[in-house]
Amino acid sequence: MRIKFSLFACAAVLAIASIGFGQSTTATAKKVVVNPDGSYSVIEYPVDKDVVVNLVPGASIAGKGVVRVHRSANGTHVVLNMTGLPGDVSNYYAYAVDPSGAATLLGPVTFTGGVGTATFDTPMDQFMVVLSPTEGLTTFDPTTPVMFRSDVPSGYTIVPRRVVGDTKAAAVPTTNPSAYDVPVLNVPSFGEKTRELKIKFSGDLQGLEGKAYLTYKKGATKVKMHFDDMNKVPKGQRFVLWAASPDGTYTRLGQVWNGGSKNEAEINTVTPLNDFGLFMTVESGEVTVPTSRIYSTFTVLP
Repeated sequence: MRIKFSLFACAAVLAIASIGFGQSTTATAKKVVVNPDGSYSVIEYPVDKDVVVNLVPGASIAGKGVVRVHRSANGTHVVLNMTGLPGDVSNYYAYAVDPSGAATLLGPVTFTGGVGTATFDTPMDQFMVVLSPTEGLTTFDPTTPVMFRSDVPSGYTIVPRRVVGDTKAAAVPTTNPSAYDVPVLNVPSFGEKTRELKIKFSGDLQGLEGKAYLTYKKGATKVKMHFDDMNKVPKGQRFVLWAASPDGTYTRLGQVWNGGSKNEAEINTVTPLNDFGLFMTVESGEVTVPTSRIYSTFTVLP
């Protein structure tokens, strides 16, 4: 069997209102208490309960929306509905932001006549939803701009912020740097020409392979990885994409997850690393460093 990957990513500059993270707060069933700027709204979604969350504009833009979230033992299902946006808005990208400020792409939201709907699946249970016109976001800080963010529904407690830097996008040394043999790709040698890469798995995933595309520009490497058939990915497992630096640190670039309800998924990211190796691990849970003994590296096609 074969999974097709396609990868590149665009980095864009946003010029819209910003989102920030303040100190941790709590909410009670009678009254919701939020941060002074109202920008931090990560909550934990309960199992087997439908939760309706309003989307609040983060900029001077018309429109409104709601997110319906249902978490089950198999993951979290997210349904997004938006109306009343300007007619020239064609698409935004929805992200789930966890308590550390790390952003995971849920997927694109396409608009027609100011109306947009989308459904996503994620293994996360604590997050806020934000919408941005930019692909490739991996983290949020007090200066990160977004167009919409999820509000705090009445009766829910805001999850306290984790220490800044405890994020899936941070490059940190693994406890066993020799666990992964990842060849450096010599990325600067690509010039600005897009290069095709391939990946193959072994063991229980024997026969699972795919292609990827990497584009280097001075100061940033653009990546977009598209999975065409998620049914070929083990259900409930996360395929995590990592960049391995020559100094032995690993940077998490993104992940995809087979929740059993959709066939396609993408990883979009931009890394400032000058040179690195690229590899994927198969993880059974959320991780900030690679832990799985199941992994495979990318190699450049001749």
